[in-house]
Amino acid sequence: MSARKRPAPQPNPETQAFWDGLGEGVLRIKTCGNCHEGHYYPRHICPHCGSADTRWLDTAGTGEIYSLSVMRRGEGAPFAVAYVTLDEGPSVLTNLVADDLDALAIGQRVRLAPQPGDADDIGDGPALPVFAAIGD
Repeated sequence: MSARKRPAPQPNPETQAFWDGLGEGVLRIKTCGNCHEGHYYPRHICPHCGSADTRWLDTAGTGEIYSLSVMRRGEGAPFAVAYVTLDEGPSVLTNLVADDLDALAIGQRVRLAPQPGDADDIGDGPALPVFAAIGD
């Protein structure tokens, strides 16, 4: 079975700072100057209040697993998909990386572990935001 090949993200002017941050090992989210809510996926207009007064915020890159699923069938299996709730509040749909996927658990602390854009399973492009269990 061949490795799962993920398409490379296509940055645009609205998301370029996000992808640049990942290349530097930093997860950036947008935060609203009006309602003060952080949001992910980054976009210019706040999804909470509709304000265009948004700014980039460098996160700590840590959070906890809210929900996860380990895929055991199909191309590239096994792999883990999860929602991670960042310490700053927003939840991120992401992949988890671990030596033992069965050791992952809801509530477990995780940290950003960006996969470089030149990894074998990613098309040529920017780094991807994946997370690993703290302590791994």
